[in-house]
Amino acid sequence: MKYPFSDRVLSLKPSAIREIFKYASDPSVISLSAGNPAPEAFPVREIAEISAKILAGHPVEALQYGVTEGYAPLREYMAQYLKERHGIGRGFDGILITSGAQQVMDLAAKSLLNEGDTVLCEEPSFIGSLNTFRSYRAHLRGIPMEPDGMDMDALERALDEERDVKFIYTIPNFQNPTGITMSAEKRRRMYALAKRHRVLILEDNPYGDLRFAGEPVPAVKSLDEDGLVVYAGTFSKVIAPGLRVGYAVAPRELLQKMVVCKQGEDVHTNLWAQMVCYEMMAHTDFDVHLARLRGVYRKKAKVATDALDRCLPPEVTYLPIQGGLFFWCTLPQGADMPEFCRQAIRDRKVCVVPGNAFLPDEAAPCRSFRINYTTPSNEKLTRGIELLGGLARDFLR
Repeated sequence: MKYPFSDRVLSLKPSAIREIFKYASDPSVISLSAGNPAPEAFPVREIAEISAKILAGHPVEALQYGVTEGYAPLREYMAQYLKERHGIGRGFDGILITSGAQQVMDLAAKSLLNEGDTVLCEEPSFIGSLNTFRSYRAHLRGIPMEPDGMDMDALERALDEERDVKFIYTIPNFQNPTGITMSAEKRRRMYALAKRHRVLILEDNPYGDLRFAGEPVPAVKSLDEDGLVVYAGTFSKVIAPGLRVGYAVAPRELLQKMVVCKQGEDVHTNLWAQMVCYEMMAHTDFDVHLARLRGVYRKKAKVATDALDRCLPPEVTYLPIQGGLFFWCTLPQGADMPEFCRQAIRDRKVCVVPGNAFLPDEAAPCRSFRINYTTPSNEKLTRGIELLGGLARDFLR
């Protein structure tokens, strides 16, 4: 049968990263391609104890339907926590609990985008969000990245030139895929540009709590006095991604539309998982937990940088990081990056993600690839980078 797919999905293709996972599932392959937290970072004992407590004391509440906006104690706690710790939230803001931060991107896009509207996004950027915006048939315009974040002059030109810009999408902390953190100066300028041009900012911050070096930079949302910023956070990187609990902080008028859209998607986020997140935040020493996570990532990043410095030929460069999950490596001018990634899988049994997967235009030239350092063991991480270094020397020769 020929299936009559909607115009909205006809042009969508499977995520390049998910396709690469087919190779990564081979036990003989070392996967440096995932975007997963370190397995040793999961608070397994705490989650088991909290779950037992919930199911013993509040089983019906955990297993029954709930309100779309989210578990009230978690919403109230997070609103206070974000305001006190990060200056996020004004009188006009509300909070919505979502099924992961990815759902924030979908609900915001569904609430705001008409076909042909423009989204300005970092180039490169997170493929999951780009595909979400594509699914609403938005026009994506990429803004080049600099070592301290999005090129603000290019952003200003795009705002002047493009019609029907609905929002600017940014991952300001330890960006996926580059690991870059946007400077405070650029965050202020982005907000000023958005205010002048009357467009929204969708601030995606899954990695901000994973800073293991340097000084924190205030969120763009902390500057928001005009109701211009939708802030997306998640428990995926600080508790566990399988729980699928995220949240949006945004002006209530916009949140009301997102709530209606969410009702048609999943009714509400998993209540048991919301209750686990609340108990972790409110009734354990969460600061100690975050400190332990940062220690895990600090050590693993040192293993990765030592191997990259030792094994990569000097022509292959990478960006230093202060947190997050990724390294962004770049081959020299003229190198065929997609072929390098194919040979890495085929001949060396190492998976990395080709950089063009993260571009608004996947056909555009790219010489970079992404390495995830958090998922593999230290031994596999080191061995995988050694194999990539050997391939790079042969490939460039």
